[in-house]
Amino acid sequence: MDNFIKLLDKNLNFISYEIINDTIYVHAISNRHEVTCPFCKEISVKVHSHYSKSFQDLPIQGKKVLIVLKNRKMFCNNPKCNHKTFAEEFEFIAPKDKKTKRLENEIISLSLNVSSITASKYLKRSVANVGKSTICNLLKKERSNNQ
Repeated sequence: MDNFIKLLDKNLNFISYEIINDTIYVHAISNRHEVTCPFCKEISVKVHSHYSKSFQDLPIQGKKVLIVLKNRKMFCNNPKCNHKTFAEEFEFIAPKDKKTKRLENEIISLSLNVSSITASKYLKRSVANVGKSTICNLLKKERSNNQ
């Protein structure tokens, strides 16, 4: 499982996993010592707090995957920055998203040739818990990015 987590980001460490019904819960933590403020680009090492961030990823052996990341909130050291704290960010997922970018790409590719209702039914059975409106929103976002 450590290799699986490292595929998402080399700065993640695997903690544990558990299988409950049709879902694999993977617990991970960041091993970065320094984090860059996304607002002013100042490097910070001072931790404000920790919180759990959970999000869906691509399935493994027919089971849905939910990653539970122990994420850090950091203090920004730059007195000129408008944000005193910020959350650690990763390239594989947008800051407030609940699905990895690779899962979103899979959802989009599966949804291009069928209705959103059909795609939702298929995805809920085999890939991830995704509703019709989520599929429509992802397709809209994809179209706007391509224009």
